[in-house]
Amino acid sequence: MKQAFLQSDTGKAVVISIGALLLSFLVGLLTIQFGIITFFASTIGTAALIFIIATIKDPRIGFLFYLVYCFLLSGIMKNFPFLPLGPSMEMILGLTWVSIFINANKFKWSNLNNDYCLLVLIWFIINILEVLNPAGASLLGWLNEIRFTALNWLMVAPLAFIIFNSKKDLNTFFKVTIGASVFAALYGVKQLYIGVSSEEQRWLNEGADFTHIVFGELRVFSLFTDAGQFGASQAHMALVTLVLALGPFKLWKKVLLGIAASILIYGMLISGTRGALFALVSGAFFAIFLTKNFKVLIIGTICSLMFFSFLKYSTYGNQYYEIRRLRTALDPQDASLNARLMNQAKLKEALKNLPFGGGVGITGVNGDKYNSDKYLSSIPPDSYWVKIWVMYGVVGLVIWFSFIMYLLGKSCGLVWNIEDKKLKTKAIALTSGVAGLFFCSYGNEVMNGLPSSIIMYMSWAYVFLIPKFDNPELKDDEYV
Repeated sequence: MKQAFLQSDTGKAVVISIGALLLSFLVGLLTIQFGIITFFASTIGTAALIFIIATIKDPRIGFLFYLVYCFLLSGIMKNFPFLPLGPSMEMILGLTWVSIFINANKFKWSNLNNDYCLLVLIWFIINILEVLNPAGASLLGWLNEIRFTALNWLMVAPLAFIIFNSKKDLNTFFKVTIGASVFAALYGVKQLYIGVSSEEQRWLNEGADFTHIVFGELRVFSLFTDAGQFGASQAHMALVTLVLALGPFKLWKKVLLGIAASILIYGMLISGTRGALFALVSGAFFAIFLTKNFKVLIIGTICSLMFFSFLKYSTYGNQYYEIRRLRTALDPQDASLNARLMNQAKLKEALKNLPFGGGVGITGVNGDKYNSDKYLSSIPPDSYWVKIWVMYGVVGLVIWFSFIMYLLGKSCGLVWNIEDKKLKTKAIALTSGVAGLFFCSYGNEVMNGLPSSIIMYMSWAYVFLIPKFDNPELKDDEYV
């Protein structure tokens, strides 16, 4: 009889209530003894426990939290530098995968049988083999770098095929990424007009002001690692939002998307990131090309040329810092551009006898931290394309570039064959956004940074999934 009571809903409620009262009493005693820190620790611990339980029950919760967290992580670390958040991303993603395996019988694993997942797996294996690179890069540098170059891609790419494979999930992905991007833009506006926080100011004072205060003007970085990542992400999401705004959707949705796109373009401008312009323009070219509307393509090309001519051959608008900053992107005498070209010449000489590169983690942040004794770490790559070349050599660069070109080409082919106009518009938005990020990464390490990398991985997955959605009988919440 006692066991039956405990197993009943009433019995469970009584047990939970007694447990909660005892826990509250314990927290109260500890707070009296150790102060308010106990209250905060217990609150965070309780929230973490609830999150773990919820994620174990439904892995979708874990990944959605992870997606938003990728937008906020750098901002949290700047404002609360004492928090040990280094491996938190992998922990959240790992918990999500634990839940997926626990609930494995609920998912359609055959969806993973596609070119995209295969290429991601091959790239991960190549990164594992790079630990044997004879150039002798640090093992710790390799371990920290592989998290971003391969591990996150391997862990994120399959998720759309397994747990987010419905039309409703695709819409949720758009809502979360666009909403979080607009929030980041508004936070950037706050930094520009109200000011940065005390901890953000400390970050600037410790050396970041060299690249983020230009001619007395703040290059807004919002919640991101730096202004370059912020600007490129804003340009990427502005393009995605603009394509959706021009799609065959309800008027109120088009208006909201148009407003969001305007905010994101402003966010791009206040970042002072010149490379973001190329993300927007190259991605827009892809979007027009994918519509197969060559009349619009010609008009769009003419408009782009006129815009570039306005920047290059006029001085109108120079009273605005954002326009002056964009103009320098088209100046062949720009000091920053020439410094990059000189660095690439040095790297070419250093890599001529290293066909497999200097090893993963030899350059960039991990190069400075773990490989400071190596010559290659002393030359900034200034570009993700160049970084790939330095780490993997010409062999790895050709493989990586071929993979990206294959994914872009395959995506274009899939988009052209979609019949449903709404789905086609969404696929065009995703593909053009990815293309913009890729080409923008020639100037900055964009597609390897947060949140752009995660959005890119999921975007490709959805482009490969959308043809399965292209069925008029498929319900929005029905999994394929």
